[in-house]
Amino acid sequence: MRYAILSDIHGNLHALEAVLADIAAAGGVDGYLLLGDYAAIGPDPVAVIDRIRALPNATFVRGNTDRYASSAGMVEKWVGEMQTAPGERWLPVACALMWTMGATLAGGRQAWLGGLPVEARLSLPDGTRVLCVHAAPGTDDGRGLPPDLSDDELAAALVGCDADLVLIGHTHLPFQRTSGNVTVLNPGSLSNSPLSDLRAKYALLHADASGYRLEPRQVEYDRDAVIARIAEVNHPSAAMLTRFMRAGMRG
Repeated sequence: MRYAILSDIHGNLHALEAVLADIAAAGGVDGYLLLGDYAAIGPDPVAVIDRIRALPNATFVRGNTDRYASSAGMVEKWVGEMQTAPGERWLPVACALMWTMGATLAGGRQAWLGGLPVEARLSLPDGTRVLCVHAAPGTDDGRGLPPDLSDDELAAALVGCDADLVLIGHTHLPFQRTSGNVTVLNPGSLSNSPLSDLRAKYALLHADASGYRLEPRQVEYDRDAVIARIAEVNHPSAAMLTRFMRAGMRG
């Protein structure tokens, strides 16, 4: 049995299609585990939602931007953030979220996005208990589980998770660590990488009755085509998104 683990697509259809092509070239999978942040902060939110919903045997959990873009009340939150934080930081993010909210509402996809669960669970053939969540056990938001957590911090975040393998996204930073009897994997992000390596990142989970194996993968895609698409849709946060495609989120 094989699963593809995808997180943080962020409305980037080109990255998604490149990853799906890589999965097919690697022999395909039996199912998909998708860890949230599907639509916002990218040029193709509706097309991405339609593509992932068509995947066979797909399991979805909600990311924080999925919740933001599907709740009218979040507009007030982001307006408040802009009043208390530097506008150059929050304004393009708020504009991207509100643009995504309008696109998914007009496209009839907002209800699906807003109805996603915060977590999903499954068992592998050897009995390994898997928890899928966007940020950390019990939440789609906040600090998440960054790679630089201390051993004590990671152990505290996993208390009561009732799982042997925890799959997360949110930080966009790929890592794999074990705390006690719990292994944590972040496959990294398909889009909006914070790293100098701008390739789309995901992972394969190989599982059978004898155990499981995690395989991180990286896929190149046409970021110039994404930049052209950002301009084509007249995205209100075009400068920010273009910078992400050229230099990463921290560029």
